Amino acid sequence: MLHTTESAWSGEGPAPLSDGGVRPGIGRQHLMRVFDEIDYGMVIIDARGAILHANHLARHELANGRIVHSRGNCLLGSKAEFTAQIQEAIETSFRGQRKLVMMSADGRELSLAFTPLSHPLEADAPSVLVLMSRQNSSDNLSVRLFARSLNLSRGEEAVLVALCRGLQIPEIAALHRVAESTVRSQIKTLREKTGAPSIRSLLHRVNSLPPVVPALRVVTPMSHNATEFSHP
Repeated sequence: MLHTTESAWSGEGPAPLSDGGVRPGIGRQHLMRVFDEIDYGMVIIDARGAILHANHLARHELANGRIVHSRGNCLLGSKAEFTAQIQEAIETSFRGQRKLVMMSADGRELSLAFTPLSHPLEADAPSVLVLMSRQNSSDNLSVRLFARSLNLSRGEEAVLVALCRGLQIPEIAALHRVAESTVRSQIKTLREKTGAPSIRSLLHRVNSLPPVVPALRVVTPMSHNATEFSHP
């Protein structure tokens, strides 16, 4: 497992990396803030099945409770069958195996990857990392920042976001109440400004962007997360 120290390294020059690949000056506060900027919900569960930490997007997912939620500081599903799948995956992970669970409800899909953070034969306290599906590219700020960096118009940006959501030209035209020819013209301009030879290549480029997680989300803080390590 990853171990860090809260005390900053005070020598000259950069401190050597630890076995875990972390400099001694990187403490828990920094790591928790980094976790909040990752474009995947992340939950860490201890050997008792209790949630040790949930990052920004995980707290948001747990708060809306559409597929998973937290009760009694435990990770549960919105349906009994989901809870059973989660429990089985946790038990499998504590035996040192990885597990992928895919769930869907009311048109919403969520995949959870359960990864053991320690080996059953290791001496450290066992724990499991639960990674949630990456949010849709149209839901993070990288698309907006990409559009601004290329000086796209608001209409072109809106079309780009719609394409990232998987909408077709007729659907985009109906959504924006414009003619399909207008949407096609905007897509042509998008390709010219981005240098993309096709819509597919344009979307591939967008999906390859570094994810930027929205900073402002109103969610109920979880009691096990130290508030100084969590963004609002």
